Amino acid sequence: MIELKGKNALITGSSRGVGQQIALGLAQLGCHVIVHGRKEENNKETLELLKAYSVNTYSVYGDLSDENQINDLIDQVRALQIPIDILYNNAGIMRDYREDIWSHTTEDWLETYKVNVVAMYKLCSAFVPLMIKNNFGRVVNTTSRIMDQPQLAPYGASKWAVDKLSQDIAAAVKNTPVRINYMDPSWLRTDLGGEHADNPVEAVLPGALAPLLIDDDGPNGQFFSAIEN
Repeated sequence: MIELKGKNALITGSSRGVGQQIALGLAQLGCHVIVHGRKEENNKETLELLKAYSVNTYSVYGDLSDENQINDLIDQVRALQIPIDILYNNAGIMRDYREDIWSHTTEDWLETYKVNVVAMYKLCSAFVPLMIKNNFGRVVNTTSRIMDQPQLAPYGASKWAVDKLSQDIAAAVKNTPVRINYMDPSWLRTDLGGEHADNPVEAVLPGALAPLLIDDDGPNGQFFSAIEN
């Protein structure tokens, strides 16, 4: 298990829910945190909670369904002039529950893939090469093991794409000190998971941090589960 104290982490979708818990968990380990939300004002709650820890905090924002805003988000992070040691691609969307698998619109598919897959790829493209140059990097992509939910087909398909893309990137960084893996937080009571989910959002810790604590020769392109069933 490695030491993360003093490392810098960018966590997308950390203004609330799972991302907020990951931000707090990393701060407890002494990691500096870059909070991200769709809008700047959305980050206030997480930033306030992080004041309890002796770490540096930063705020960036941008809608991950908009390519221009993704590019602006990347520019905001670069303007901080700090190395990005950890990238936690946590942000994701789930479009409305449809009556059946045949009711999903083209917009459902495109918007879901823009946020859950394309934005993840663009952020990896922006920061993983620098991690390789700096001889350290940990990337975690949030996935899902959603099953037998055809009414949520775009979301489920996008998460399988997350798995495959994570594996492809892992192959590209195989001989570097960068490790990239994908993590299922499980069904949690969040805005996305709903009030009837199996577990409270706090249950995502400490499991969600496990893929960050691996050694440089540790798992790469592998699946992690935050809550073992």
